[in-house]
Amino acid sequence: MCARRFLLFIFWMIVLAVAAGFAIYQYGGSVLAKSMTPTGHFAPPPVRSGPDYRADLSWLAKPGLADDPSGWLPAGVTATSTARRAAVFYVHPTTYLDRDKWNAAADEGGDTALRDALFVRSQATAFADVGEIWAPRYRQAAFGAFLLNSEDATRALDLAYGDVLSAFDTFIAAQPKDRPVILAGHSQGALLVSRLLVDRRDELKRRLVAAYVVGWPLSNTADLPAMRLIACEKPAQTGCLLSWMSFGEPANAALMLGNWSGTKGPTGNSRTQDDIVCVNPLTGTRDGAADPAANPGTLVPTADFASATLLPQAVGARCEHGLLIVNGAIPPLGPYVLPGNNFHVYDYALFWGAIRADAARRVAAWH
Repeated sequence: MCARRFLLFIFWMIVLAVAAGFAIYQYGGSVLAKSMTPTGHFAPPPVRSGPDYRADLSWLAKPGLADDPSGWLPAGVTATSTARRAAVFYVHPTTYLDRDKWNAAADEGGDTALRDALFVRSQATAFADVGEIWAPRYRQAAFGAFLLNSEDATRALDLAYGDVLSAFDTFIAAQPKDRPVILAGHSQGALLVSRLLVDRRDELKRRLVAAYVVGWPLSNTADLPAMRLIACEKPAQTGCLLSWMSFGEPANAALMLGNWSGTKGPTGNSRTQDDIVCVNPLTGTRDGAADPAANPGTLVPTADFASATLLPQAVGARCEHGLLIVNGAIPPLGPYVLPGNNFHVYDYALFWGAIRADAARRVAAWH
């Protein structure tokens, strides 16, 4: 499955993002697979043992939830609107790095829980002005599930997706029928959202403001038609999809895309790099380009990730051969830029202010 091969590269992002060390990149692919593949075989969980999304404990963020991380804002930034006219369903990326099981528990604690909350604060909060954030806990596939094309791995991914699908059904049932919705995710979360956009396309018809499927390759012809969506072509367009993968220059995405190109999407068409969806978050348009002056703010974290500031007009970007190439005076975001000048860790942070403004325009246009 191409998703697993793609996440073989994204593994570096996850390990680095949790300060596990850059040196692991020196291992060969076979050594890495052996060291990170979960032990034993996938064991189906007991029937009806999954998260109960009627309960607050099954959510990281949800209206009325105590200690909701989606209420966080960067230092010096205030909410610009109190009229949250949309609802946002956000799925966090892989945060479970152990290999003792194929799927994390929905209520996994420790460092995994801390990373879950960190991603909600650094990514989902870009949408907080326009809608209430709903972010489910789910039995995410362990990272090692993406390293092998095996029945165990397939079942682990399907279990994670089943939770996200159930959470979405609870989310959508709780919304007034006239309330528009935004879907967002990153990395594993983006993969699961991409499946959701296919399976719940009828429920989303005429309600979707936009889908932000970030840090995951999608094809204009092999993936989007199955969702009945197109890549956003105008900054105030609704019912469309935004997706990008951030790289510096010179960009080298060979390791990431070499095994993705040529695979089949849900339409049955083959995927190619020249057909990857790239919507520039600075312009809100497919294959767009913008100078740093167009960037409302890059999220620059403190060393301990306890806080962050918003730096305007520092980073520009242009779409080129399916990748989003960043430029300008890129601030010191941390030691987590990956081989090939891959800024995957910072897909949201680089453009946090722009994503915030983009969502506001599209919600206003929908209404």
